Amino acid sequence: MPPLAALPGLCALLPPLLMLAALPQRPGAAAGWRRFHALAVAALLASLASLGLQLGLPAATPAAASPLPGLAAGQLGAWVAVLVQVLGTVIGAVSSRSLEGEPRQPRFIAALAGVLAAVQLLLLADHWLVLIAAWAGVGLALQPLLCFYDDRPFARLAAHKKRVADRLADLLLLAAAGLAWQAVGSGSLPALWQHLATQAASPGLQAAAVCLALAVVLRTALLPVHGWLLQVMEAPTPVSALLHAGVVNLGGFVLIRFAPLLEAVPAARALLVALGLATAVLAGFVMLTRVSIKLRLAWSTVAQMGFMVMECGLGLYTLALLHLLGHSLYKAQAFLAAAGAVEDTRRRLLRPAVAPSVASLVMAPAGAAALVFGLAALAPAAWPAWWSGVLALAWAPLLWLPATRGPDEPGALRRLLGAAATLAALTLAALLGHALPFGVADAPLAAAGPAVLAGLGALYGGLALLQARPQALAGWRRWSYAGFYVDEFATRAALRLWPTRWMPAASD
Repeated sequence: MPPLAALPGLCALLPPLLMLAALPQRPGAAAGWRRFHALAVAALLASLASLGLQLGLPAATPAAASPLPGLAAGQLGAWVAVLVQVLGTVIGAVSSRSLEGEPRQPRFIAALAGVLAAVQLLLLADHWLVLIAAWAGVGLALQPLLCFYDDRPFARLAAHKKRVADRLADLLLLAAAGLAWQAVGSGSLPALWQHLATQAASPGLQAAAVCLALAVVLRTALLPVHGWLLQVMEAPTPVSALLHAGVVNLGGFVLIRFAPLLEAVPAARALLVALGLATAVLAGFVMLTRVSIKLRLAWSTVAQMGFMVMECGLGLYTLALLHLLGHSLYKAQAFLAAAGAVEDTRRRLLRPAVAPSVASLVMAPAGAAALVFGLAALAPAAWPAWWSGVLALAWAPLLWLPATRGPDEPGALRRLLGAAATLAALTLAALLGHALPFGVADAPLAAAGPAVLAGLGALYGGLALLQARPQALAGWRRWSYAGFYVDEFATRAALRLWPTRWMPAASD
């Protein structure tokens, strides 16, 4: 029997091994799905066991070594591993029903298992080379899913743009690994943390941090390389759920994992804050102009990824992890229930849209701030005060009230009380999340607080003006609907850098 200290590492190693075992496929979709479901459930149980064992260890316990070199199990990875396996198991169950009758289901099963195996390996990576190989493996396994319907031009284009972004990110990660290896003398991540704990970041390590930040931007679908995430709507809906709920969130995990390196390099943190804030603001505007349910969800993901990357740059790692967990669960449910969302939208269209009252647009930030600041006073060490202002601006639209009330709609007081309860619940959930043993330590970047507040204030002001005076921003709305034409420039650049034939020939 292995010693108790080795059990977390052994349990954490089982999920990727079980998903790798699901890769070989034989003819017959039904048998393939039964095998995948059984292995996915076993992997989920192993992930839960690993998390339970990790939580039972003292807080200062280092990551548990795996029997394989370059891998280790820690609390942070254990939480995300459970999330990933829950999503993979559910998405597999939904896929087996929604793809019934498709002739290429065995290919889909193998690709899904490959993505889950690569993600689980990434969560265990304790060495630069393992991290780079696992993240590249995620992209390679995704390609058959993105092009599952390979006769669709935009599916091909999305997969190609994702391939270009991934290869550029791989080059940046290799550059970061080489610079860090040269400075530390080892590719081991614990050796890098130990080096940073005793010495200031050398110019090589500073460059490595910037390369890492840019690689995460490419892999997390931030502007200007976000277009593939929108065009991947051509893939089956379970693939969209897998992407938006799991794969693009990996950038947040990597940034939290590399917190010691980012904290030693202010330039890398500033880059993440600037690009994350710009993405959140611009994508937030675009999202409100879209009609398609799946496209609105896609733009919402781009905005949320920008917000999460910004949180990592600000050093609010606990909030970033809570954001990652919550966004993953929400987006999985939203995409897998997309048909229901369409029906709900049709029902809402039967009633004329009512704009929010100007009074509620003006007063909502003050009311949200009063609630958030008041509840945050219960745990003043959870986050800096300026972040309460950011949260108040982000959640203020919950307090908007319609200018007129329909005959069968609740009154203003009832609506306001319900919205206030929702906002209070969100704030308390964020506070309670800080009490969970995630194994991360925040390092707030106070200098960036005013800029972030100003950016979110501009976003709120623009959204309020769109509601109160839509005609005054008619030109801006057209640009916003077009995504400010950022993707068009990025697409041309990608095809110029790596030409490909994405329009299928007549014989395809």
